[in-house]
Amino acid sequence: MGNPQKSTASVFYPIGLLLIAMFTLQGAASLAKSLFSEVGAPGVAALRLGLSTIMLWVMFKPWRLHFSPEQRRPLIFYGLALGGMNFLFYMALRTIPLGIGVALEFVGPLTLALANSRKVTDFLWIIIAVSGLWLLLPVHGGANNIDPLGAFFALAAGACWAIYIIFGQKAGSEHGAATVAVGLLIASLVFVPTGLVMAEPGIWHWSIIPIGLLVALLSNAIPYSLEMMALTRLPARVFGTLMSMEPAVAAFSGFLFLNEHLTLTQLAGLLAIILASAGSALTMKSKASRMKRIKIKKKNHSH
Repeated sequence: MGNPQKSTASVFYPIGLLLIAMFTLQGAASLAKSLFSEVGAPGVAALRLGLSTIMLWVMFKPWRLHFSPEQRRPLIFYGLALGGMNFLFYMALRTIPLGIGVALEFVGPLTLALANSRKVTDFLWIIIAVSGLWLLLPVHGGANNIDPLGAFFALAAGACWAIYIIFGQKAGSEHGAATVAVGLLIASLVFVPTGLVMAEPGIWHWSIIPIGLLVALLSNAIPYSLEMMALTRLPARVFGTLMSMEPAVAAFSGFLFLNEHLTLTQLAGLLAIILASAGSALTMKSKASRMKRIKIKKKNHSH
C-alpha cells in the first residue's frame, strides 16, 4: 500500500511552487512599474530579461545540458514566448492597472485550459474562473477607461503565455528548471536589443542596475524556475486553471504597493477565481488517487 501522506505531498508540492512564483512575480511587477518613468517599459523588460538570463546561467550552467533534436524546436518557441510575454505585459502596464492587465493576460492560459478539458468537472471550474474573470474586468460601466492599446498588449501577452505553457512542458520535461535559463537566452537575443533601442535615457545610469537586478531576480529567476518545476509535474489544463489565481494575486499586489482599492464586485471575482483554482486542485488529487488504485488493481490481477 502507498503512503497517503506522501501522495498528498506530491500533489500539493507543485501547487505550493506556483503560489510562491505568483506572489513573487506580482510583487516584482509593482516594483517594475515604478521604473517606467525613468527607464521606460521596454527598458525595464530588457533589464529583466538580460539580467535574469545571466543569473540563471550562473545558477544552472545549462551549457552542460544536451537537448535532443525533438526538444530544440519546442525550446525555441518556449524562449520566444517567454520573451514576448515579458515584453508585451510591460507594454500593457504603461496604460492599464496591474490587476486588469493580469486579468486580460489570463485569457491565454484560460483558453488553453478550456481547449484541453475533457470532463464535466473540468468545465465547471473553468466556468467559475470565467465568471470571476468577468467580475474582475471593468465591464460594469467603466470599460471605456481601459486603454484599447494597453488591453491589446495584455491579450497578446496572454497568447504568449499559452504558447509558453504548451512548449515549456515539452522543452522542460527532461532538464526541468535549467530549461528556463536556455529559454531566457533565446528571449534575450530578440527582446533585449529591442528594449534597449526603445528605452528611456535613464537605463544607461549605473544607479538603475541594483533595482534592475532585484526586478530580474523576483520577476524571472525565481518565479519561472519554480513554474518550470511545477509545469513538468502538472497536466497543462490543471496548470492553466491553477494560474487563474494570478489576477487575484496581482490585485492584492496592486492594493499593497500601488494603493489600488477593490470594489465588492472585484472581491467577488477574486473569490470565484480562488474557488475554481481550489476545485481544480482537488480534482487533480482525486484523479491521481484513482489512477493509482487502477494501477494497483492491474498489478493484483496480473499475479
